[in-house]
Amino acid sequence: MPSKKTLVLGASANPARYSYLAINKLRDHHHEVVAIGKKTAIVSDVTIATTQIAAKGIDTVTLYLNPGNQVPYYSYILSLHPRRIIFNPGTENPELQKLALQNNIIVQEACTLVLLSTNQY
Repeated sequence: MPSKKTLVLGASANPARYSYLAINKLRDHHHEVVAIGKKTAIVSDVTIATTQIAAKGIDTVTLYLNPGNQVPYYSYILSLHPRRIIFNPGTENPELQKLALQNNIIVQEACTLVLLSTNQY
């Protein structure tokens, strides 16, 4: 299966956070990962950035930010032209979902960890 370059938005180096687990599981499945969070850190072999970094070839954006914290990232996410956005539980956002659909981006309300563990990623 080809690597799906993934942006983890809301990344954390805290092992109790789902974004931390997602980064590790994505790397276990040999997906390239770009991560943005509040604090710079390294998870697996991925450096978490604190700014909206230029990234090319993003297939999937997986969200670990609540809807209010997603707003500053709207134009950034759309500028990446991802194939899809995964809204993990608690991140569902009708406003961003509508913008994504208007830009021909697939919207998926799902759990990245479940998708990976069931080979549906």
